[in-house]
Amino acid sequence: MKIGLSYSRCVRDIVDGVVDIADVLILITRTDFDPHDDDQWRGIWIGYGGGTENAYSQGFFSQSNPEWTGYMDEDRFRSVSIELWESGKLHQPRKFGAKPARRPEIWLETVLPDSEMMNRPAVKDARYQFQTIAGLTNVKLDKSYR
Repeated sequence: MKIGLSYSRCVRDIVDGVVDIADVLILITRTDFDPHDDDQWRGIWIGYGGGTENAYSQGFFSQSNPEWTGYMDEDRFRSVSIELWESGKLHQPRKFGAKPARRPEIWLETVLPDSEMMNRPAVKDARYQFQTIAGLTNVKLDKSYR
């Protein structure tokens, strides 16, 4: 399972097939928008450089990091964003007044060392329950990952 720390870079990785959306635990982003809102979505799409339009010419005061420059499939980016939103996997701290800084990391891998499972029965039980739920929701577990 992965924790994403950059909305634009993580969604790009999902669209490109680098990361399977089923492997995403959560994205913790610096955004503050609703992908269902057409005006807000337009600002996100243009702000990240999607399509060929320039953010300045569309009335947006600045362009974010142009992570989506050259991508033309706006519907795919939006559908991934909506799926993350509707599945509760898009956490936006700015909606709650936080001002998170941009992180150099894109993805964090969630790993539970065997030593922790052996020393803490509650952790072992929680991991077992997670695996059960993950199996019911079609999350792919990499059993060889260490």
